[in-house]
Amino acid sequence: MRERILKILRGYDLNNVKIATLGSHSALNILRGAKDEGFETICICKNAEKDVYRNFGVADRLLEVESFGELLSKEIQEFLRNENAILIPHGSFNAYIGKFDSLEVPIFGNRKLMEYETSREKQREWLRRANVRVPKLFSSPDEIDRLCIVKYQGAKGGRGYFLASSPEDFRRKAESMVKKGLVTREEIKGAEIQEYVIGASVYFSFFYSPVNQRMELIALDRRYEHVDGIGRIPAEEQLKLQLEPTYTIIGNFPLVLRESLLSQAFQVADRIFEVSKEIAYPGMVGPFCIETIFTDKAELVVFEISARIVAGTNAGIPNSPYSYILFGENMYMGRRIAREIRIAIEKGMIEELIY
Repeated sequence: MRERILKILRGYDLNNVKIATLGSHSALNILRGAKDEGFETICICKNAEKDVYRNFGVADRLLEVESFGELLSKEIQEFLRNENAILIPHGSFNAYIGKFDSLEVPIFGNRKLMEYETSREKQREWLRRANVRVPKLFSSPDEIDRLCIVKYQGAKGGRGYFLASSPEDFRRKAESMVKKGLVTREEIKGAEIQEYVIGASVYFSFFYSPVNQRMELIALDRRYEHVDGIGRIPAEEQLKLQLEPTYTIIGNFPLVLRESLLSQAFQVADRIFEVSKEIAYPGMVGPFCIETIFTDKAELVVFEISARIVAGTNAGIPNSPYSYILFGENMYMGRRIAREIRIAIEKGMIEELIY
């Protein structure tokens, strides 16, 4: 697959490369960053959301579709290739596309590693090989003997996730989530049941740069989820209402970490990167996120990897403390991606960034 994509890339006019993405998730971040680095931009957006990208003025070309699945159509792929477009993937590519072998347009980053994100089993194997601490996994609801969180395959933005502390609790809440239309019975069957590690959640957005041959920490964030609103309701009323909150993500907060804790994150990022080269050559390229919990002993536990830009980096525009310290100028993930592409083109290294 990669050789086929590189053959397409070799036919591009590299003096006229355009940056393209789906109009969702972190598209504003990506498109603004591309324009800041001098690229023309293409946004493939649904009809209902075209005004967002028109009003912000970050898309030089709006390509309207009924569904994101149309990205796989022969017509749109041919259009993108004719425009010398490089696609920047984000969470909606996994959620709505998934069939990367059918996408014959150059992608920034490693599409094979993005497929690992859709399989929690593959993710866990990746983390195991990287020798990082992960939550205990339960293979069946009948094994639940402590507080657990129930998650589904793929990038679902926390929708339908729930806590369970016993087999009976799992079955009752799973049925409730199905009745509410948050998940399907098939998704419940394929769910991952993870020990709920109590602590502070921290999402590290790293960038591996083949151009600079270094690991860069661009931003940190934490999530603002549906469950956070429950804290506004007095405990007495919560008990009366028998609330069953879920973890649907609404937004993100920027975060600064105690400096003494950063070394743990870099160590984990380096190990995850080294294993990525073994499981999907050429390994991690560009943005990725390590989703973690710090325990009461300030020990880092990793529960997920996202092998692409995450929406939490939107909170880091125009910069985070970490990206500013590193670059000494406004820098955020969308712009960092575009700068890597621009410099790689100038240095004749663009093939090292594309899968």
